[in-house]
Amino acid sequence: MPFSVRAQDTIRIATFAAPLSRDGPGLLLRDILDGEDPQVRATQRIVDAAAPDILLLTDFDHDQGLAALRAFNDRLARPFAHLFARPGNAGLATGLDMDGNGRLGEPRDAQGYGRFRGDGGVALLTRWPVLDEAVRDFTALPWPELPGAVLPETAEGPFPSSAAQAAGRLSSTSHWAVPLRIDDGTTLTLLAYSATPPVFDGPEDRNGLRNRDELRLWQRLMAGDMGPVPALPLVLLGNTNLDSADGDGFRVAMARVLADPLWQDPQPASAGGEANPSPGHNGDPALDTADWSEDGPGNLRVSYVLPSRDLTVADAGVFWPAPGSAGAELLGEDGFAAGPHRLVWVDIRR
Repeated sequence: MPFSVRAQDTIRIATFAAPLSRDGPGLLLRDILDGEDPQVRATQRIVDAAAPDILLLTDFDHDQGLAALRAFNDRLARPFAHLFARPGNAGLATGLDMDGNGRLGEPRDAQGYGRFRGDGGVALLTRWPVLDEAVRDFTALPWPELPGAVLPETAEGPFPSSAAQAAGRLSSTSHWAVPLRIDDGTTLTLLAYSATPPVFDGPEDRNGLRNRDELRLWQRLMAGDMGPVPALPLVLLGNTNLDSADGDGFRVAMARVLADPLWQDPQPASAGGEANPSPGHNGDPALDTADWSEDGPGNLRVSYVLPSRDLTVADAGVFWPAPGSAGAELLGEDGFAAGPHRLVWVDIRR
């Protein structure tokens, strides 16, 4: 089965980089309302099967009033009571050449890659209320202001230019510290984000450096370098686009987070990942969360749910049933009905 029997005194926390971005504003809402879009339906069925209490979607188009998110939630078997999302950096115009190709107004010239404002945003669905006034939003943080930031350079100097570096934000999408008020009065804070892939750039390695610093933001926050340190308990979750053992990017940065005594790594696993290893990879294939082509990066572990050490983990997994097993039909005949990413979940005891 995709899930073990769930204890009643647990909270299931999940993250899912389902492909819910479209080519233009309003198109995701159209596809949700239509009710026939295969990616939307596959995503909803997987969410229904997983039945998380807290869900972070990291590739969901943002719109005014959260119309698409509300429509998506309304069509779930068990809709969430509370929704949270804010405008991110994806598609936010800069008026500058941010990728150094000499042209303006392209998707990579936005603060974060995006064909329009809100393209591929981050959205949170939860059964418990968000303490809105206590949310800390680091989305607008200028990259140079991150303590210890390493910005790209070439032999000619700052890449792509001094002006672009000064205007550029660190977060490619969003970075939020979101406190939730659980029924027993506990405040559980989510450190939620989605990072740029550490590829699609040149020898200056702009995306690789940015990806690493997007992860380092949480380390600097917990070190007290960015204002008050969030109180425990915490959960760090989202799509880091970074594997600690394989693929491109600064893998050691992810390895350090996984080894940090602040966090515990439940190592969510799946039978489907275990049955589909990528040749030449060093990591455990059962832990992979994305099924990418072997002509590309291969399968990688890039989505994480990391509870703080004070929390008790009851169970964990990746929704990736082995072919022919229960739940495998939700992934479609080719396994990509809801895209290459898999939903990752962790149960914590209340």
